[in-house]
Amino acid sequence: MYILNEIPLNVPGNTGRKPQFKSKLAQTAVIPQYTALRKALNVYQSLTSKEKDIMVPYAAKLSLIKPGDTASVLPILRKRLTQLGDLTDNTTSKFYDDSLQAAVKRFKTRHGLNVDAQLNKGLVDELNVPLEKRIQQMIINLERLRWIPVDDHGGEFILVNIPEYKLHYYVDNKLAWNCRVVVGKVMTETVIFSGHLQYIVFSPYWYIPPSIIKKEIKPGMARNANYLASHNMEWNGGNVRQLPGVKNSLGLVKFIFPNSNNIYLHDTPAKPLFTKEERAFSHGCIRVGEPRELAIRLLRNDKQWTPEKIDNAMHRGTENTVVLKNKVPVYIGYFTAFVDSQGVLNFRKDVYNRDGRLLELLLQN
Repeated sequence: MYILNEIPLNVPGNTGRKPQFKSKLAQTAVIPQYTALRKALNVYQSLTSKEKDIMVPYAAKLSLIKPGDTASVLPILRKRLTQLGDLTDNTTSKFYDDSLQAAVKRFKTRHGLNVDAQLNKGLVDELNVPLEKRIQQMIINLERLRWIPVDDHGGEFILVNIPEYKLHYYVDNKLAWNCRVVVGKVMTETVIFSGHLQYIVFSPYWYIPPSIIKKEIKPGMARNANYLASHNMEWNGGNVRQLPGVKNSLGLVKFIFPNSNNIYLHDTPAKPLFTKEERAFSHGCIRVGEPRELAIRLLRNDKQWTPEKIDNAMHRGTENTVVLKNKVPVYIGYFTAFVDSQGVLNFRKDVYNRDGRLLELLLQN
């Protein structure tokens, strides 16, 4: 069951009907986000009716400009940042001052770029995305908000937004915490679906999927007779599993919400990947940047599981499964335009190239 079946507002041919949410729960969880994004869409539509896009020219020397420098391109950069709402001083200064630096960092934050003062190509590419393209992104994601299932999550749930590369933990329908994640590569996309988190497995084995055994493990064994031992792996009833420990590909803990896609959340020894802007590196499962904190939050109402006991279980080297007293809904979503908990409009790259296909379908209605 889904919240809405209507086509989105302000798509050519639409009558402008308002969404009809079918439960108070849906209103609590979805309407604020929908309304905020709808207002942002109105702002951009009004802007395009009055102004043309201001494009920022890029040259390699742009990245050499540092705060405190003077450059002829900076007035254009200021105009574009002002047009997009990240800068308010509206001067034509050629000086890279504190206000411009703050605007650059604000823009980078809401576009998922590494937050620094460097004027790099990634910044300019996002600055030069046309307003009309941003409008399309918002229309597409308003439609996605209509797809959120009407479940009784009791006000506590987890949302993983794939293009944002983030996990969000909500309590009483308010954001309580978030952290970075790594999602599936383009060739092994993380699936969009919902489930209920039921188990935490400390010091887990990794039961390697047949596809990985065929593509990676067996070729490795053919090259090296000691491949399994060198990767802390063993045969297990005709299959291969990796033993618990710090080198295990699932890290020290995994979080299970049973589903036919065999997708779950887990730790990882590959910590440096969490520092990257774009984090699509996995075989489809979701690697959590702060798994210990997630375990503490999920078990916070269970007096048996103190942070110290969680630490011990993660490092014991013996697999231990804990059944949660209360199942926690998990939503794996795909939002390339959204308004965050601070009310700030965000955009992200379409990592799996899904926006264009959905827009085509919407325009056919």
